[in-house]
Amino acid sequence: MDTSSDNQTQEPLRNYPLCGWNSWKVGGDADFFYQPKNKEDIFYSLKWAKKKNLPVHFLGKGTNVLISDRGINGLVIGLQKLNTYREWQKKGRLCIRALTGVSKAQVMQIFLRHKLAPALFLCGLPGDVGGGVVMNAGVGQDISPKEFKDIVDWVKVIRGDKVIVIQSKDIKWKYRFSSGWEPGVIYEVGMSWPMEPLPDLSLRLKNIALKRTQSQPLQSASCGSVFKNPLTGEKSGALIDRCGLKGYRIGQACVSKKHANFIVNMGGARAGDIHNLIQHIQQTVKSKYGILLEPEVRYMGRWDAMADTSLV
Repeated sequence: MDTSSDNQTQEPLRNYPLCGWNSWKVGGDADFFYQPKNKEDIFYSLKWAKKKNLPVHFLGKGTNVLISDRGINGLVIGLQKLNTYREWQKKGRLCIRALTGVSKAQVMQIFLRHKLAPALFLCGLPGDVGGGVVMNAGVGQDISPKEFKDIVDWVKVIRGDKVIVIQSKDIKWKYRFSSGWEPGVIYEVGMSWPMEPLPDLSLRLKNIALKRTQSQPLQSASCGSVFKNPLTGEKSGALIDRCGLKGYRIGQACVSKKHANFIVNMGGARAGDIHNLIQHIQQTVKSKYGILLEPEVRYMGRWDAMADTSLV
C-alpha cells in the first residue's frame, strides 16, 4: 500500500490482519489499517478517522502488546515506516533525533559506534523508540543509564493538527511507565549522552548478549518480560519459577522453561490462551506469596470487562 503524502487518495485498508504485526504472532484484524511515512500522513489519517467517527489506535513494532483474537475496532495506525534518524555532536554530547518507528537496536548501534554507555541498557531491548518512551523501557541491572528517561531530552507529540514539543523534565517518569506527554502520539524523540567512551564496552556487550542467549527464549515468539518486578524488590521471574510454573501451558501458550517471566507461543496460540495464562500466573503467585504481579504488556482491541479489570 502506498501511503505517502503524494497519494492521499489511498484510504486505509479494511479488515487488515494483525497477527504478523506483533511479536506474539496472535490477534485478529484491524477494522482499518494505515501506515504513514511522515507527519502529514498522520494528520491525514487522523482527519480521516475523525470524519468517520472512528477511534484511533497506534501500533509500533508490537513487542509489548496483546491484541485480542476479535481484533481492534476503528483505525489502527502502524508506525513502522517512521524510521529515519540523524546524529551529530554538540557541546561534548552525542545527539540523536529519531522518529518513533526507529528500533531500539538501531539506536544501540549508534551509541555502540561511539563506545558510549547507553548501548549497554539498549542491548537486546525489542521494539522502537516511541514505545521505549511510553514504557520507559530499561533493564533491571544496576548500570547507568538504565532506562529511557536517562537519555531522552525531549519528545515531539502529534496532538490533533499540531506538533507539540515536550521536554523530558516535564514528563512524569516511573518504572516501566511515563505520562505527561499525552494526549496524542509520540512522533519524534530527541536523545543525548556525554561523549565519554567506555574502553571495555565491547566486552561488556558480549557478556550481556551471551547472558541473554543463555537465559531468555530469544528464538521463540514472545513479548519479552510479561510482568513488572514488584515494588517489594522481588523478581517476577523468580516468583513464577518458585511457583513451579515453568513449562505450564494453556493451549499453545507456555511459560518459558528458560525464563519464567516470558510467555512463548508454541505455535498456533491464541491471544485468549496467553491472557488466560497471564491470569493463572497472577492468581498462583498471589495465592502463594500475596503479591499481585502487574503486567508490562498492554492489551489492545476487543477484550471483555473481565480481561480489562484483570490489569487494574
